[in-house]
Amino acid sequence: MSPRPRDPATRSELIEISARLLAEEGPEAMSSRRIAKLAGTSTMAVYTHFGSMSGLVREMVHEGFGRLAAAFERIGTSEDSVRDLAVIGRVYRRTAVDNAHLYSVMFGGRTLAGFELTEEDRQYGRFNLVPVVNCAARCIEDGRFAQEDAMLVAHHMWLAMHGQATLEIGDYLIDPCDADRVFESQLVTLMVGAGDSAEAATASVLASAEVFARDFPPEASEPLDAPDEADGLDSGAGRRERAPSESG
Repeated sequence: MSPRPRDPATRSELIEISARLLAEEGPEAMSSRRIAKLAGTSTMAVYTHFGSMSGLVREMVHEGFGRLAAAFERIGTSEDSVRDLAVIGRVYRRTAVDNAHLYSVMFGGRTLAGFELTEEDRQYGRFNLVPVVNCAARCIEDGRFAQEDAMLVAHHMWLAMHGQATLEIGDYLIDPCDADRVFESQLVTLMVGAGDSAEAATASVLASAEVFARDFPPEASEPLDAPDEADGLDSGAGRRERAPSESG
């Protein structure tokens, strides 16, 4: 008998639920039994899709970077390369904040005991820097940036956006330096630091806000609702995977 095909919907839901548990309650909340219970499936599903709990955490990391890559792919190009670079910064911020439960796992902030990011995992994340480097190179070619190292410019952008997102997710940014104010100022500062004029950088950053609002409207979907634990495994009736054993 051929093995039962894996359900992509179940896999995605397991990742989503696990990432939220890990981000909101910490590693101690993670168990295959609890994850399966919230997903309305069996513990066997965790191992069928991911092989192990460490494999599940690794897929959370890959899922987070995959969402970032998909968002970057939606960014268009224009004659204003600095505007385009600012849009990249806005997309990074939005993706991180909207996926805070995954973001905390992607960079090793919340992990399971015994799990460590491999160099391959980190390279998976570094791959997302390619479009940033390419855009920075365009800024240099267009004469907007005096800094001639596009890779260094991209890393400065990454450092700034990562720090912004981390503080914003942690609710550290409040009036008079709230997240929006700090972010807009940071974008201009980054462009000027790379060699652009304050006037040109300000204009491009303002233009990027219009582009971002047009091409990346806020998601209207509600967060994933996990079944109430009080309902037990039967709360997932109709989409539950059966297994010989529920232990795990």
